[in-house]
Amino acid sequence: MLAPQPFFEPRGTPFSVLGRLRALSVLGHEVHLVTYHLGQDVAIPNVAVYRTPRLGFIRQVRVGPSVTKLFLDVLLMAKAIHLLWRGRYDLLHTHEEAAFFGILLAKAFRLRHLYDMHSSLPQQLRNFRYTRFRPLIRLFEVLERWAVNASDSVITICPALEEHVRQINGHVPHMMIENVPSEAAPERALATSRESRNVAQLLGNGKKIVLYTGTFEAYQGIDLVLGSARRVLDERRDVMFVLVGGQPHQVQHYRSRIQDLGFSDHFLLPGTLPPQDIPGFVGHSDVLISPRTSGTNTPLKIYAYLQSGKPIVATNISAHTQVLTPEVAVLVEPNADAFARGVLSVLADPSRARERADRARDLFEQRYSFSGFVEKTQRALEMAAR
Repeated sequence: MLAPQPFFEPRGTPFSVLGRLRALSVLGHEVHLVTYHLGQDVAIPNVAVYRTPRLGFIRQVRVGPSVTKLFLDVLLMAKAIHLLWRGRYDLLHTHEEAAFFGILLAKAFRLRHLYDMHSSLPQQLRNFRYTRFRPLIRLFEVLERWAVNASDSVITICPALEEHVRQINGHVPHMMIENVPSEAAPERALATSRESRNVAQLLGNGKKIVLYTGTFEAYQGIDLVLGSARRVLDERRDVMFVLVGGQPHQVQHYRSRIQDLGFSDHFLLPGTLPPQDIPGFVGHSDVLISPRTSGTNTPLKIYAYLQSGKPIVATNISAHTQVLTPEVAVLVEPNADAFARGVLSVLADPSRARERADRARDLFEQRYSFSGFVEKTQRALEMAAR
């Protein structure tokens, strides 16, 4: 398996890679993962991790396309060639842009190839504002089309990406596998967490906790949260916004903005936390928010939000509505005023919010359980092996 990401870091694609590895482990497969030199070691039965050479001058890889990733991908390919040359494998499983050279390696070593497609890479170039240079975007469109057509099987993670693949090639063997959590539900983890009391003290007794978890990239809507805070706090002074995630420079930027707005007493930004610490925050929250303003891929956090059984407020965009409905979440237009009204409506009517949250948990158990995730992974492997 080739994963061109820091593994493990608590963000989108690495979480997806982690879930895929756990599913393959449950299925009894032996996996050799090739990934960057960055990231935390995670012990998974039947999984061996091989990293690119450690480079002291590269200490982090930001979310989205970058020259740094391009350089590390060359090292990743070299490491993969080394392992393929000396070992015997049945399948080459690539994530994201690793498919571009993974297909060539699979042909050279006579292996089947499975393309794990977490996003449309040309769309990423636009979403992350990496470039507006049309020939470069066009090149990635051509590479993406070639990767889909040349793969033996393709995995996508949401309906929008599934439809995108079908538009490229409606005949390629394909399986959509949503990025569901592979850990215990937050309230079960909370019940046994030794850090539970510390989290409660940190958040403040008596506060209504509005929680966001994820990256702080522009499309995630952190600015939208700040814009909605004034109206929320005008009506309720017992609210604490907790924003978990972000790179240190992003956290400092938003802390400065919050201070300028005079909201410091009502915001907590603890930065990026280890995954095992997140359930404590979820368990003590009153509202879970996803203020994303653009994009079509469903955020991984949405499945964890459903699993939690906590009230959800999310923007009414396709990234959310592929999974969320008004029956399981409060969906609002992506503007500050509408978002504030959504948060206040949950806090004002806890009984109705609880009904939605219960339906959300039921939806998760029916459609997005980890056992279903494992079954779909097995079917994707069978497609690639035919």
